[in-house]
Amino acid sequence: MILAVDIGNTNILIGCIDDKKIYFVEQAATDIAKTELEYAVEFKTVLELYGINMKEIQGAIISSVVPPLVNTIKQAIAKIVNVRQIVVGPGVKTGLNICMDNPGQVGSDLVVHAVAGIRCYGAPLIVIDMGTATTVSVIDEKKNYIGGMIFPGVRVSLESLVEKTSQLPRISLEAPKRTIGKNTIECMKSGIVYGQASCLDGMIDRVAEEIGVLPKIIATGGPAKVIVSHCRHSVIVDDELALKGLKIIYDKNMEENPHRQKGSY
Repeated sequence: MILAVDIGNTNILIGCIDDKKIYFVEQAATDIAKTELEYAVEFKTVLELYGINMKEIQGAIISSVVPPLVNTIKQAIAKIVNVRQIVVGPGVKTGLNICMDNPGQVGSDLVVHAVAGIRCYGAPLIVIDMGTATTVSVIDEKKNYIGGMIFPGVRVSLESLVEKTSQLPRISLEAPKRTIGKNTIECMKSGIVYGQASCLDGMIDRVAEEIGVLPKIIATGGPAKVIVSHCRHSVIVDDELALKGLKIIYDKNMEENPHRQKGSY
């Protein structure tokens, strides 16, 4: 069993996984002000909540889009389990061929999702990650990562709408009964939910036109279930995609370097 941690701008995903199953997936708020001790207590509490025996954790892997938190999280993990740790980044084998102008600029989260997507769903493939930003990654039929798109996330768009207008209220993220709203709240819900779904549909159409085939489409991230159910394209929601990708990358690096020192990366 390994401990997998994916540090996002808004949330940190944490879970335990082995070759047989995923034991749990949980999220904690990303906070660069927290100390390693605070994160250690938080992680330990989650592990205990799910009845995880610390002695059964044989390694850990971290991906992050928040560089200042990487060392803090590494040290937090070291406080609760003394195991090998890998940080997804330069020098770590992923098996993904990235066909970009600067492959090093591709976020580790996008790499992790692409690796899991290819293994679990095949190629060609579109992977949509709905977080602070919504990212769309495109993998061609040869399993090459050929590029993608980035635009404001659902909650960022909603928060911006409320903050920048004087009369619009805060609303829950849920679809209204109809597309044409009859009051302010219905209009906002329609714009956010159906608007985002339509945006994704449009992006998918453009990708399919550009590569000459409609790929399989996978979505992950907090708002994914709410939004993609209203897409006109068939989209598979996989909340465990990051965990699966981290396990694949961990195994690949352990197989190629089984004598990696504890705590190194």
